[in-house]
Amino acid sequence: MAKLNLSIAVGDYDRVRPLRNGEVLIDGSDPVFLALDPEEIFFRAFRHEEFDVCELSLSSFTVKTAAQNCPYIGVPVFPSRAFRHTSIYRRTDRGINTPADLKGKRIGVPEYQLTANVWARAILETEYGVKPSDITWVRGGMDTPGRIEKINLNLGPDMRIENAPADRTLNQMLEAGEIDGLIGPRAPAAFDAGSPLVDWLWPDVAAVAADWYRRTGLFPIMHLLGVHRRLVEKHDWLPFALLKAFEQSKQIALTRLADTSATKVTLPFVEESLRRARTLMGRDFWTYGYAPNKPTLDAFLGFHHHQGLSSRLVATEELFHPSTLEGFKI
Repeated sequence: MAKLNLSIAVGDYDRVRPLRNGEVLIDGSDPVFLALDPEEIFFRAFRHEEFDVCELSLSSFTVKTAAQNCPYIGVPVFPSRAFRHTSIYRRTDRGINTPADLKGKRIGVPEYQLTANVWARAILETEYGVKPSDITWVRGGMDTPGRIEKINLNLGPDMRIENAPADRTLNQMLEAGEIDGLIGPRAPAAFDAGSPLVDWLWPDVAAVAADWYRRTGLFPIMHLLGVHRRLVEKHDWLPFALLKAFEQSKQIALTRLADTSATKVTLPFVEESLRRARTLMGRDFWTYGYAPNKPTLDAFLGFHHHQGLSSRLVATEELFHPSTLEGFKI
């Protein structure tokens, strides 16, 4: 029997490389991997449905699932997760010293509905009482003018959202003082360059995020894996095969990360950081699967609907193919 040819678009992560290099096989499949940046994957997936399997924005996926017009069905594999306290940047000359100081300010966002921004707004509102309607949001490209929302939004009348000038980027506006801060999944260029005028909202952002995790148990999910519905209709075994293979690949990556004989990541203090993460979050801190991640997904879906991004409150099980909601044991 011939194997199923698959195009799989996913970022170049250590947790995916054992799959890409053939150490881990996907049952019944012959995959071609495309290592692309998330922005390119999401644009091509949602605009043109180009891939059989791909990494997807959890927020965009939820918008489409709520509207019941999503071309992909989810698999509880989460290639990207991050504490989004690190996504909130401020001008240091605008009197923004606490989250409450963001009220009344103009804050740039690459897209309003980005998953990172959903989590950041949720943190600001639930922890510090800063509502989305307290801020004027300015949408635009980080480095290229003219970026637009991938997904059409229908937000409430109390929201203040502007588009950046057609010839200006958010980085330019931040450096020029035309916006007071920025929230997004990538750091602004001025921050990366060490500008004294741009900094994180919190001086010790890792400590704030760790405290939040201890109290909430939430390790934010950014992206999930999607498989095109046309394939699932013909091959209903495929979603579980993908979950199984991606889990095996991730476990290999974690084993290698813990090998202290020679650091696998080009970064000092990796072993110490790994030990701190496991002390805080447990040994398998980057969990895949439905059950262990249901509380985090429930929280996200609640935030997403509350912020006016999903037309209805989506139930977590709606995101995934039924075969992936439970596993097997030997």
